[in-house]
Amino acid sequence: MLTLARYVQSMSELKIIQKPIEKELKAFELHFKESIQSKVPFLASITNYILRRKGKQIRPTLVLLSSAMIGGVNKSSYTAASLIELLHTASLVHDDVVDEAYERRGYFSLKAIWGSKVAVLVGDFLLSQGLLLAVEKKEYELLGIASEAVREMVEGELLQIRKSRKLDISMDEYFEVIRKKTAALIAACTATGAKASGGSEEDVELMRNFGYDLGCAFQIKDDLFDYEKQGKIGKPVGNDIKEKKMTLPLIYSLQNCTKQERRHIIYIIRRDNKNKKRIEEIFQFVNKYKGLEYAEEKMIEYKNRALDILKNFPDNESKYALTELVNYTIKRKV
Repeated sequence: MLTLARYVQSMSELKIIQKPIEKELKAFELHFKESIQSKVPFLASITNYILRRKGKQIRPTLVLLSSAMIGGVNKSSYTAASLIELLHTASLVHDDVVDEAYERRGYFSLKAIWGSKVAVLVGDFLLSQGLLLAVEKKEYELLGIASEAVREMVEGELLQIRKSRKLDISMDEYFEVIRKKTAALIAACTATGAKASGGSEEDVELMRNFGYDLGCAFQIKDDLFDYEKQGKIGKPVGNDIKEKKMTLPLIYSLQNCTKQERRHIIYIIRRDNKNKKRIEEIFQFVNKYKGLEYAEEKMIEYKNRALDILKNFPDNESKYALTELVNYTIKRKV
């Protein structure tokens, strides 16, 4: 399990990164709270539950830092941050239903408390609130960027589901999945942040690509967490294997082993993926073929690409914070 010391260290590092937009984040919280409210008492109690269990606010941080770096945080920046956070929260609620998850960030999921039907409807409500917010503020370009991200997220999720059934995902397909499923929303954060602050089309495109690279590095780091022997992040070790998710260390190893080994490992994942000894066997297999080393190399490659993009922008406090956020992404313990 993640120790308290590691958690505090992780949170304090993020607080330092968020320092340039500390006031703006507080203003965002009020903006987001207003955007999630409902006059229906039952729905209001559920949204209050969501608000009390906020995460590390990585996505609004990315929106606001991107805006601050390019042209400054303004009303459009807050709309962008709230829009993205609403879409992100909706996707998490729906994911918990799809994955039949009963916990989220150490708390009971909406599915666990109110059931799948209510959870799906609440997710739909959050999605509609995001769309209505953008329309009300006449932020159609921000809505376009965010809507494209939602489309990519759905495509990525469906591709992963199909491949998890067949267990035949290639390296190219894996990178397509993480680009769409995880990185697309992070790219929407940085692109909308740039757009909201008056950035040029070139600025928006650069920051979109920055978000894609950052998001891919973020996902590969999550893949590596699954091989942490002590379960430092509080998620069960080997959880991806138990869910038949083919992550980068495993895919790389399967493409470099013998046909006999491949058949054996695929059999374990398909038929015996809950057995601790079998999961340990997969860990040893991945270590044998240096799957972790390869994944770390790719993660650092994406990190360096993201940092290179930031070199196109003038030096300021927010650019420095974004640089530190990239480094935090691959060093984080949670």
